[in-house]
Amino acid sequence: MRWTAGAMMLAMAFPATAAQHAPAAVAVTQKTAALDFSYSYPAVAARIAPLRRWLDADRARLRTRALRGADDDRRERGAGFPFHQHDATRTWKVVTETPRLLSLSGETYRFTGGAHGNTVLEPLVWDKARAARVDPRKMFASPVALQRLWGATWCGKLKAERTRRMQGAPAADDIFPCPPIAELTLLLGSTDGRAIDRIGLIAGQYVAGSYAEGMYEVTLPVTPALLEIVRPEWRRAFAVGR
Repeated sequence: MRWTAGAMMLAMAFPATAAQHAPAAVAVTQKTAALDFSYSYPAVAARIAPLRRWLDADRARLRTRALRGADDDRRERGAGFPFHQHDATRTWKVVTETPRLLSLSGETYRFTGGAHGNTVLEPLVWDKARAARVDPRKMFASPVALQRLWGATWCGKLKAERTRRMQGAPAADDIFPCPPIAELTLLLGSTDGRAIDRIGLIAGQYVAGSYAEGMYEVTLPVTPALLEIVRPEWRRAFAVGR
């Protein structure tokens, strides 16, 4: 953040209130001839100092990789192959917050000069008690247990949604089989802000269908059967959903 001389004088003349001291949402935009870059995360994440440091480091890593790739691409372009400015955008949004956990979803868009860009969705779960990130998959007994519990339900709902979007059932030569739960993004959600009682299953671009089909998402409630395969150390953070 850049301060003007006038802004600094006003800040000294009028002490900030407690509300003004609270960190605001962070949004950074940086543009060069080679790269259009942006990165943002919500105020609730900015208020957690170690999480804020991780996000800022993640922003630096993403920009470094994207800028290096864009600069290399521009140098390597020959006559007859015009360079198209690259794009790298990552936006973190709140899925839910409970007394124990903060669940965020991160959407990353990358365009590297091809026919179109690609979007990837990823989870970020912050454990306030341990001041650390948690892989939501590690909260459950095993990928096999999740597949056994959710596999048939997920595939049934995915088939119905693909049929709706494509205005007909996938053809016999369809190259996209139903992906296993292990290949999906898991987003932890809550209806009451007290415990995790629903989970979103998201299949990203090309995971369950063509680029034109986009992402597929199914939200399932936490059930007694799911609670049985939640690891003991996390069981109190979950509750049966409606």
